[in-house]
Amino acid sequence: MARVLDEDELIEHWTLVGDELDLLTGRTGPSKLGLALWLKFFAVEGRFPVGRSELPDGAVGWIASQVKVPASDLGLFDWEGRTAERHRKTVRTFLGFRECSVADAEKLTAWLAEEVCSRERRAERVREALLAQLREERIGQSGSLRLGRMIGSALRQSEETLTVKVSSRLDDEVTARMWSMIAAAGDDPGDPAREGPEGCQGAADGNAPGEVPGPEVWAAIRADPGNVSLNTCKSERRKLDWIRAVGLPSGLFADIAPKIVAGWRARAAVESPSHLRNDHSDGVRWTLLAAYLHCREREITDGLAELLIASVHRINARAETRTREQFAADIARKVTGKENILFSIAAAAAERPQGIVEEVVYPAAGGLEMLLDLVREFESKGPTYRQARQRSFKASYTNHYRAGLIQILEALEFRSNNTVHRPVLEALELIKRYKAEHSPATLYYARGEHVPVDGVIPGDLADLLYKTDKRGRRRVQRTVYECGVFQTLRDKLRCKEIWVVGADKWRNPDEDLPADFDQRRAENYAKLRKPLDPTAFTAQMRAEIAEALADLNDHLPELDWVDIRERPKAGPIILTDLDAVPEPRNLRRLKAAIRDRWGTVPLLDMLTETALRTGCLDAFTPAGTRGDIAAATLFQRLLLTVYAYGTNTGIRAVAAGEHGHSEDELRYVRRRYITVESCRQAARVIANATFAARQAWLWGEGSTAVASDSTHFKAWDQNIFTEWHSRYRNGKRGVLIYWTVDKGGAMAVHSQLLECSASEVHAMVEGAMRHGTDMDIEASYVDTHGQSFIGFGITRLLGFDLLPRIKQINRCKLYLPAAGDLDRYPGCGPR
Repeated sequence: MARVLDEDELIEHWTLVGDELDLLTGRTGPSKLGLALWLKFFAVEGRFPVGRSELPDGAVGWIASQVKVPASDLGLFDWEGRTAERHRKTVRTFLGFRECSVADAEKLTAWLAEEVCSRERRAERVREALLAQLREERIGQSGSLRLGRMIGSALRQSEETLTVKVSSRLDDEVTARMWSMIAAAGDDPGDPAREGPEGCQGAADGNAPGEVPGPEVWAAIRADPGNVSLNTCKSERRKLDWIRAVGLPSGLFADIAPKIVAGWRARAAVESPSHLRNDHSDGVRWTLLAAYLHCREREITDGLAELLIASVHRINARAETRTREQFAADIARKVTGKENILFSIAAAAAERPQGIVEEVVYPAAGGLEMLLDLVREFESKGPTYRQARQRSFKASYTNHYRAGLIQILEALEFRSNNTVHRPVLEALELIKRYKAEHSPATLYYARGEHVPVDGVIPGDLADLLYKTDKRGRRRVQRTVYECGVFQTLRDKLRCKEIWVVGADKWRNPDEDLPADFDQRRAENYAKLRKPLDPTAFTAQMRAEIAEALADLNDHLPELDWVDIRERPKAGPIILTDLDAVPEPRNLRRLKAAIRDRWGTVPLLDMLTETALRTGCLDAFTPAGTRGDIAAATLFQRLLLTVYAYGTNTGIRAVAAGEHGHSEDELRYVRRRYITVESCRQAARVIANATFAARQAWLWGEGSTAVASDSTHFKAWDQNIFTEWHSRYRNGKRGVLIYWTVDKGGAMAVHSQLLECSASEVHAMVEGAMRHGTDMDIEASYVDTHGQSFIGFGITRLLGFDLLPRIKQINRCKLYLPAAGDLDRYPGCGPR
């Protein structure tokens, strides 16, 4: 489907000049118009259009006006006859292209296999690279069938080369351990070997250290983690030990593109053990298994890090709740007239300084009970409350969570790129050395032991950390120290000041940057449209801030709905509520007309029509190297599966319909075809088709702004991501789906899964950066939770505006570009 072109694109790419006009001399009517369109289309795309639908209407009208032929005459043009063949030859000769020979095809196939397919396995991306290479070498495109054969051959050659490279790095002992995992594993979902880690615990506990357990472990390794609990910590630790016991060589996939490894992991994940045993050659089998175990090791490592973060958060949250309930009664007993009581006590004490407290102070205060109430009120505020919360944290940690957190600590290796955080790493090593269970003999760390405290223990724990032993010596309490270290570790992990070796999400933050960033610094800065000189960047920012403040200063007095006053408590800015916009006059008529014309359209019919018009189901490709299902059958099964998950109806309920597809068949399609990335790509195709189909005269020019917000979905409670959050008071535990929607609110361009406690700032940036549609985002509207100083800085760097709803705008401050500029903006002050 051709997209809408703007005026600049028409002038740049679709204007006939010089020799191009001479080429059309002597031609008339549809032939002249068709040749001109083919010439410019080939110059832009490097190929000929397959039909009228690929030619943008704007381009047809623009070319028609230049060659003085009515645009309607294009309907009379012969697309397949001898005239069309002569036009193709004429265009190729004029632009210096030659036909693709057999030698060219072999050379291009080898180039694809070595340079492209070794990094990318998606056929559409490989096709894009092939077309670009054809244009660079001035070779005319062959038919789609021949291009498909070249791409398929290159993918197979690359697959064979890479699998041979990986499998040759695995010795016989490693392959024997991997074979033991799948040799007797069952395919039946009801097999006890596939009931998860709890079902394998007995067998695993009987294995010697370093020994790979029996084949039932394969199902346990494939199982997802459960909820945040001590059992989950233990089971995930066992999985990691089992994978490490296989002994995959370090650097096994160091020179293999991550996309390729992820593709192998996906293939191994959807195949049953019997298929892995019988349907592959040795090289492919060992490569798939090694890639799966490698990826699962990183995923489980990430899961353990998230379990540590979630466990500490849960202990903190429960301690906060218990402490709040404990102090609620004391807070309710608030003492009134404290100042008068204190003055009475002071006066009585001054009058009788040598008197007895019981005779002087008690009567002045109103009795002993009144003094006790004063003490309770003080203890319910200030540092005492925080210390009580830490005591509650310590109790939960010591009695239940300690064993699981210590296991995670032993399983993971923590590092930092900043020497400032070295004390935290030393504290972790200290905890591992003293990992014995809590007992009276190990209440404290040994005398002379170096115990890092500064930058390691939160201030709330400082008063609880030290205790005097029986000999009167000041000692560090182990459990209190461990509580503080884990709280600090959680904070450092979340901002990646400390990272985990062998993880993916929680990996070394230096790996998040491109390896060649310094070498390509000028190119990267040019893409961001930012100067290399930091002083030039800051000078530009100061100038923009000064200009914006001057503009605000000049126009603010004219805005009758904004008032600035001196209000120390409520904030200086006062906004008057805007009047509601009246409903459009014809809105109800339009709704009624749509309902009368189309009535109620079944959702499945709408999905089918969308798939037929856009081809979005082409995004769902098999996880393996081939798919044996007929195209028409696959189309129907994909529709039913997408409908089952998109509506939350479920495959079992959808399979009960009268369509001839069983539940097992639909689940097979779900396993092998539907992935997160394929769903994202299908959504992009639908979004792009919608943008292209919108008529500018009715809907206006294409939107360049999006709005982002989250929706709370109830989720299975036995899930590590499922959380309860105070913002959602419906009593449900779940997750957030964060949507990025175009300004009109009619098309979602991106969606992502978030934890309830996650910041929405990074999700907003992620959606604007990685939506992948044709939409050029220049502004993003968010609510209060989606804005921060960091968010403003990142969006500014990336070249789009962050437009948040600021909840407490009455307390906002305007920052000056330079010191001493306050007198330059008198209009921004109180009136």
